[in-house]
Amino acid sequence: MISSASVFVIDDDPAVRDSLVVVLRSEGIRARGFASGTEFFDHLPEDRLACVITDVRMPGMDGSEVVSRLSDLQDREWPMIVITGHADVPTAVQMMKSGIVDFIEKPVDPARLVETVKGVLGGIGKLSVQREQRQAAATRLKALTPRERQVFDALVEGLSNKEIARQLAISPRTVEIFRARVMDKMAAESLSALVRMALTLAAD
Repeated sequence: MISSASVFVIDDDPAVRDSLVVVLRSEGIRARGFASGTEFFDHLPEDRLACVITDVRMPGMDGSEVVSRLSDLQDREWPMIVITGHADVPTAVQMMKSGIVDFIEKPVDPARLVETVKGVLGGIGKLSVQREQRQAAATRLKALTPRERQVFDALVEGLSNKEIARQLAISPRTVEIFRARVMDKMAAESLSALVRMALTLAAD
């Protein structure tokens, strides 16, 4: 996956930006630099799989805003790494709650940078597959009728057909029919698979 994904470096310091790009390229990683968050979003790459490295403190659009805007993009898998000065570590920690996967303190150690980026790129395919599975499950869930959704919710709560029948005031035979429809529409080969889908959707 490393060879097929790009790394985008956003830093207003040209010396730092260029050195990071050179280090990454020397490891066979495709890397491009951007002088600001504004420039990055004005020329937003179309890569579906990529890693974004951004400085925290930048004039205009700072790292926090870059991370926030990237988190809103749903059509691509772009894990984010933040470069931070010691004083900004609390900010970086807070940003981890907003979606960044790691942060690297200045001065940037090239070996640490390469190790972190390779780790992120190595898992990016898995993250992409998980996201695609989540999106597919969410689409199928929206296709359920209100009654089918009630049965779905009851099934993933572990209720039996008889318990669902009592809860929804319908016959057990009707529950069986709706259960079969739910399993078919959700493309679930078993009840455990249906529960895993529900857990995946809940974690999104």
